[in-house]
Amino acid sequence: MTTDLNLAFRPSEPVLRIESTSRRVQQPQSTADLVSLAMGEPNFDTPAPIREAAERAMAEGRTHYSPLVGEPALREALAEKLSAQAGEELLAADVLVTQGGTAGLAAVILAVVNPGDRVIIPDPTYSLYSDLISMAGGECVPVPLREDLHWDLATLEEALTGAKLFVFCNPSNPTGIVHTRAELEALGEMLAGTDTLVLSDEAYSDLVYTPEPFTSALSVPTLRGRTVYCQTFSKSYAMTGWRVGYVWGPHDVVAAATRLHATFNGSVSGVNQYAALAALKEGDAEVRRMLEAYRRRRALMREGLASIRGLTASSPDGAFYLFPRYDFDIEAVELVGRLREGGVAVRPGSEFGAHGEHHLRLSYAASEQEIAEGIKRLAAGLAHL
Repeated sequence: MTTDLNLAFRPSEPVLRIESTSRRVQQPQSTADLVSLAMGEPNFDTPAPIREAAERAMAEGRTHYSPLVGEPALREALAEKLSAQAGEELLAADVLVTQGGTAGLAAVILAVVNPGDRVIIPDPTYSLYSDLISMAGGECVPVPLREDLHWDLATLEEALTGAKLFVFCNPSNPTGIVHTRAELEALGEMLAGTDTLVLSDEAYSDLVYTPEPFTSALSVPTLRGRTVYCQTFSKSYAMTGWRVGYVWGPHDVVAAATRLHATFNGSVSGVNQYAALAALKEGDAEVRRMLEAYRRRRALMREGLASIRGLTASSPDGAFYLFPRYDFDIEAVELVGRLREGGVAVRPGSEFGAHGEHHLRLSYAASEQEIAEGIKRLAAGLAHL
């Protein structure tokens, strides 16, 4: 039985704004005929201690609604972890547990940005940011990166004048760049005396290959009082499907984000939150094990890309991406389509901003076998050009 009433339907303005600007597309997983180097997802299973904690939580009956802000035990553990990063006491009352990092980003941006507000993002950067800014009705202002894929501080300072918010990820998706303490301190200095907030997405902060330790925005004195921190358990602990993330920031900002998150998402699964708590308490060794695997895969992919004519491999310091530039006269979207026909999936650099054009984003979160075969197919596909 059909119930087609021939209704005249038009999507809402937020939907139309996103559709008019979004470059985000669903990426394929590997199949018998396709090697995918496109996925931003660890190929590791969630470590056993984390899965076992979830089983215990179910056996203990933690299957009812959780508090809207998150389980107290998890929020206390997160506040302790963040306090160690910041070098000062941060309160559990200012921690919000979210449905993955995605929902945390959405809650903060929608809580902060009004229609017409200027929001600054690097170009290229993670494409979700511009979609969320469009949803909120803000004006998204991309600032091109330097040739080495770090911030152009002079251009950034000019763009930040009168901005409501600056959103960035560190380490960066898609470039793998790790922003230094000096860069973060410079950002804080250029914002001194303004009301501009900073949203620091540090989803890949445990996946860093530099000899010096990673610098979180939380630990930078010049950014104190204006930084909202967003994190997820997805990347470090191979927990993408568990959907647990969190945000911390100025009390009023987190309170506003909490209101939105409660309206959109409700509470996060209690079972999953206790799994996340186990990840914090027992997962360090597993993170180190996966990091060493990524280090080997990174070297394997860089070596393979270096041998491909017409491709200039990047030198990432974090995350699990390479962002090589190619010299062929073809747009990235078309090139990715041709490579897909040759049995390898990668992402077009233009998905991450106009200045990502003529780049490809490759993920080494795949297995070593998939990386080797994917690079072989990539080389074959590019040879035809």
